[in-house]
Amino acid sequence: MLIVHGTKRLLDRLKTEPHQTDERSTTALGDWYATAFFWRPQVALFVNESTLLPVLIPLAPATTVIARFSGILGQVLAAHGASPAFITAELTEMREWRVTKTANRSVVGVMNEFGYLGQVYRDDSPEQPLLMLSLRLSETPCSPLYKRHVSPDRELAALLSEFEGP
Repeated sequence: MLIVHGTKRLLDRLKTEPHQTDERSTTALGDWYATAFFWRPQVALFVNESTLLPVLIPLAPATTVIARFSGILGQVLAAHGASPAFITAELTEMREWRVTKTANRSVVGVMNEFGYLGQVYRDDSPEQPLLMLSLRLSETPCSPLYKRHVSPDRELAALLSEFEGP
């Protein structure tokens, strides 16, 4: 099961009440955080709680954004070199999901920084696909990762090496 912690901005767009749950995701990557950015076109930013991996997807239609997330995540994981077996296992666990309120202010702060940086990158290259923008953002050093692997792409690579072996 996938647990997505949504910001108020995203929850308002989803027009759904968040679940009151203490459950944790059963996926290898764990819980995800999500918010909406009202860029043109509007996008949703998902950030993994443990690796801070960013994933940008089109927000519209907002009611299906969580369901569409897993397909886009599969593309992002493949672009980062994850094995097909890992991707399949992760996406299988994500078939069932719940949305709840945010609980980690540090991850929310990282999402805000990705939003600012993403807007700058979009201004430089407006036609850049969201997949490429997600990959570019994943190279950003993040202070919560300084004592480990510094950036989300490196943190993900370390996590994948644990699951997939050398």
